[in-house]
Amino acid sequence: MDRLDDTDERILAELAEHARATFAEIGERVNLSAPAVKRRVDRMLDAGVIRGFTTVIDRSAVGWNTEAYVQVYCHGTIAPDRLRAAWIDIPEIISAATVTGTSDAILHVLARDMRHLEAALERIRSSADIERSESIVVLSNLIDRSPA
Repeated sequence: MDRLDDTDERILAELAEHARATFAEIGERVNLSAPAVKRRVDRMLDAGVIRGFTTVIDRSAVGWNTEAYVQVYCHGTIAPDRLRAAWIDIPEIISAATVTGTSDAILHVLARDMRHLEAALERIRSSADIERSESIVVLSNLIDRSPA
């Protein structure tokens, strides 16, 4: 897919705002038929413009209110794929990235409470060749631009 046109961008905006809308409802908003919207969505899926569909859960509604950023320092050099494999099955990790600077990676971690966070940190530290970690607990979120 070379480039998105204005209609594709409007379809993406509608999907981002109203993910459960039918193709017919989106078509009404962008002046296309439902089959035309479906063809465009399928084309954007095939091209990788749309990577998937998901459900966004309000973490406070399920009681996961303790949030931390964890800087991880590894012994020696560990490939990013090995770190991903070590952490992918730890549900408390909501994102992980390798970073520049003195730490090797940073994790965004959610838990029910401090005891749950402590248990998650123990699993994180024992899952790879970790020298040490530093945790920064979030007191309040000031700006959150994540999809909601």
